[in-house]
Amino acid sequence: MSEPSPLSDDAIRAYNRQAWDCEVERGNPWTLPVDAEAVAQARRGKLELLLTPSRPVPPNWYPPLDGANVLCLASGGGQQGPLLAAAGAHVTVLDNSPQQLQQDREVARREGLELQTVEGDMADLSAFADGTFDLIFHPCSNCFVPAVKPVWRECHRVLKAGGVLLAGFINPVRYLFDPDDLENSNLTVRYSIPYADITSLPPDECRRRYQDELLPVEFGHTLEDLIGGQLEAGLILTGFFEDRYGEDSIDPLSDYLATFIATRAVKPDSAS
Repeated sequence: MSEPSPLSDDAIRAYNRQAWDCEVERGNPWTLPVDAEAVAQARRGKLELLLTPSRPVPPNWYPPLDGANVLCLASGGGQQGPLLAAAGAHVTVLDNSPQQLQQDREVARREGLELQTVEGDMADLSAFADGTFDLIFHPCSNCFVPAVKPVWRECHRVLKAGGVLLAGFINPVRYLFDPDDLENSNLTVRYSIPYADITSLPPDECRRRYQDELLPVEFGHTLEDLIGGQLEAGLILTGFFEDRYGEDSIDPLSDYLATFIATRAVKPDSAS
C-alpha cells in the first residue's frame, strides 16, 4: 500500500478504503457485527444505537422508523444498518470499505433482513435523488475525509423535507495531541486545528502509520465546519449531546472533558 498523497482526495479515499478493509481484519470495534439478540430486541422495538463511543442515541431523536427510508452514511460494519432494518426501516448502507459493507450483508443474511449496500464516498451521494431519505444515520466517520461541508450539503439534498440527520463526530480538541502521547497519558499540545495526519505529523510518523501499520488517515475539522457547516447547508439543529470513551477505556482526555459530539438536525419544510 502506498503512502497517501496530501494533494489528492481520490488518493486519500482509495488509501482509506484499503485501510478500513484492514481494520475489519484486525477486529476494530467499529467493524464487529451485532449479535442475534440485538437484532431480536430491535424487532421488539428496543433500539439502541451509537453515534459516539458509549452514549446511546435518545429514543426521541428518531423519526417513525416503520417503513422509513434510511441511509446509514459511512456506517458499514454490520452494526447500525441491520438494527434499523430490524426496526422496520428500508435501509441503505453506504460505506467506502467493501469489507465493512460485507459485514452488513452477512448480518442481513444471518438474520433474514433486507438492506441495500452501496460502496461510495460520503461526500458524493449522486447515486441518490433529491429528497430520498427520512433519516440519515452518520456515526463518527467524517474524520476520514478532508472536508466535511460537502457531506452536510449532500445530506441536506437527499433528505426529504422534515427528514432527520443524526451525526456523531470527534471534538477537534483530540487532534491537539499526538495519538501516541494520548496512549501514554501525555497531554502535551502539539498540533493546531484544522488538523490532517498527512500534513501535521512528522514525515517519519506518517511513514510508520501509513506504510508500516496501514492506519486510516484522519482529519480534525473545526467546530465551525462540523456544527456551523450543518447550519450553512440549510439544516436546523434540534438536539445535541457530548460523549467520551467508556469507563473500561484508558483515555486521559476523558478524565477532563467529553471529546465526542452528537447532533440531531432537521431539513425544514420548504414553506417554513
